[in-house]
Order: sequence, then C-alpha cells, then structure tokens
Amino acid sequence: MIRSMACTACFFAFTLFASAAPGDEEKAVRGILEAQQTAWNKGDLVGFMDGYWKDDKLFYISGGNTVQGWKALKERYEKVYQGEGKEMGKLKFSELNVEMLGTDAAFVRGKWEVVTAKETIGGWFTLVMKKLPDGWKVTHDHTSK
Repeated sequence: MIRSMACTACFFAFTLFASAAPGDEEKAVRGILEAQQTAWNKGDLVGFMDGYWKDDKLFYISGGNTVQGWKALKERYEKVYQGEGKEMGKLKFSELNVEMLGTDAAFVRGKWEVVTAKETIGGWFTLVMKKLPDGWKVTHDHTSK
C-alpha cells in the first residue's frame, strides 16, 4: 500500500514537472525571438545574430538560395539590410507558433515584417531551435518573402 502510494506520488510529481518544463522552455524560445526583434529594431545586427547558432552548420534558406554558417548569414544580413543605401527598418514577428519537440528542441513558425522608409517586406518563416550549452539557438531558418 505504501509502495503503491509512493509510486503514485512519484508519477504525479513527474507529470507536473514534465508538463511545467515545456511551458518554461517555450517561454525561453519566445524570449529569444523577442530579443532578436528588439536588437533588430535598435539597429544591432550582432545582437540579432545572438539568437542564431554560432556554427558552420547553421542553415538558412530564403528565396531559393541557401546560406550555411553563422558568419556567412551575418554577411548576408549586412549586405541586404546594412549595405549602401539600405536600412534595417523595424522588424515585427507575429502569428508565432512554438511546438516543443522535447526539452531541448523546438519547431517555430510565424510571420515576419520589416518596415523601412522605402518599403514594407515580409513573409513566413519556420525555425528549428535547439537548446545548446549557451542557451536556445536557431539552427535552421527557412524564410519566405
């Protein structure tokens, strides 16, 4: 009887912990996206890039083109948004959906929009994010316009 009660108590404790953990991790994932949006809107590209995995295996797809590696992606953003005659504008994420794939992986989809003095551009994105030793990072980004 006591053993049965102890097992039941352990089961409920595990269930509560397991159900609470993904909520906390989802908040952490959303926090990375909020930090990226804030950094972008301050013109801080390096701060925006902090949300990405700083590794050569980082993968980015947009407009039928691919970029592999953190440094290459940063250079792409610099060229497109900070090159001569360019501006970063204001970034807004919306319609975010975070699906936890475990305690250390997430699938995220949503809309993005950048408003500059000349134009408004936007589209959809899907991200694979992983919890790494230095926190949650985007490891795969597929963005459409």
